[in-house]
Amino acid sequence: MKLDSLSFARRFDHVSGSAIREIFKVIAQPGMISFAGGNPSLSALPDEQVAVLAQEALSASGKALLQYGATEGYPPFVESLRGYLREHLGLDVPAMLPVTGSTQAMDLLCKALINPGDRIVVENPSFLGNLQCMKLYEAELVPVRSDGDGLDPDHLEQLFREVHPKMLYTIPTFQNPTGRTLSLERRKRVAELANQYGVVVAEDDPYRDLRYRGTDLPPIKTFDKEGWVVFLGSFSKVISPGLRVGYLAGDAGIVRKCTIGKQSSDVHTANLNQAIVDLYLRKNLLPDHIRRISSDYALQCDRMLSHLAAFPDGVSYTKPEGGLFLWAELPEGVSAVELLKKAIEKKVAFVPGTHFFADGGHENTLRLNFSASTPAQIDQGMDTLRSLISGELH
Repeated sequence: MKLDSLSFARRFDHVSGSAIREIFKVIAQPGMISFAGGNPSLSALPDEQVAVLAQEALSASGKALLQYGATEGYPPFVESLRGYLREHLGLDVPAMLPVTGSTQAMDLLCKALINPGDRIVVENPSFLGNLQCMKLYEAELVPVRSDGDGLDPDHLEQLFREVHPKMLYTIPTFQNPTGRTLSLERRKRVAELANQYGVVVAEDDPYRDLRYRGTDLPPIKTFDKEGWVVFLGSFSKVISPGLRVGYLAGDAGIVRKCTIGKQSSDVHTANLNQAIVDLYLRKNLLPDHIRRISSDYALQCDRMLSHLAAFPDGVSYTKPEGGLFLWAELPEGVSAVELLKKAIEKKVAFVPGTHFFADGGHENTLRLNFSASTPAQIDQGMDTLRSLISGELH
């Protein structure tokens, strides 16, 4: 029998490959200027520090680190993580689980909570990778309206009351893809609504430390009185995405179910990687590192914003106070999907915004990443995009 008779699981029926990963195949071309990914700058990756910390960890506990570890995490890292959450974020949580990047945290939450047909309220637009994750668990995605201050709590309450979702997925700080930040009052309201209606909130906050202006805001989790909010964090954007060290923190019962789910996923997150981040925290290296990279990112962000200010009339864009992304909206009738084809011919790449919407459409939007490009590349790439968009409008 030929292999083409093989049928795949139905959960893949409405899930395509990541548009960003497809674009990555293109941006590998020589000379391509990429505003497409969400990569930290190469200059922000502390390779020399990590090399020293890895050697220190191996010298002190090499045999243990190279052996299997507990699913619940490398004990010294769990200890330092608890202190980090308490001192840095004001979170004193019942339970934590180290995970292989915060993307795994979302996968484990869905594994623990979502049955086929369960509804999940999502920001619209939202992070493509986790939209795919939710679809693979056969959830029904319900978009909530958003504006410059993040998701609309009045519409959120309407959805909680009418569709009875199992979960809300939100990126409250420097949201991917828009760069928007949920206001303080709305954070409080989200926590109140979760408690009132019994909806789990997956608070995904990997960008919060990359603030370039404005005032830090407390996590939604700090306003959680009954345990409905699960905080998803990551060291990918502030130390290294290649280490793949993240965590979820919240109610002990939820974390325990996620731990059981992780046992059959990858047994445990790499011990050595946890040990490196543990030493990073214990030696208090993170604050200075974040200050350094944030200073550079602020300049890159401002450079891209200055170019957007010179784009043709009718192009609107966000002005985030941190994070890695800008979001632009072109005049109606201009397709970012078609624009990308022309931009790639000119050696510039970005991600069309339509891929971030649970309900599709919005083809006149695009996401721009500034962190992975030099100022000279930003100048050249944005000049190219301005020229192409001007051509579309005349």
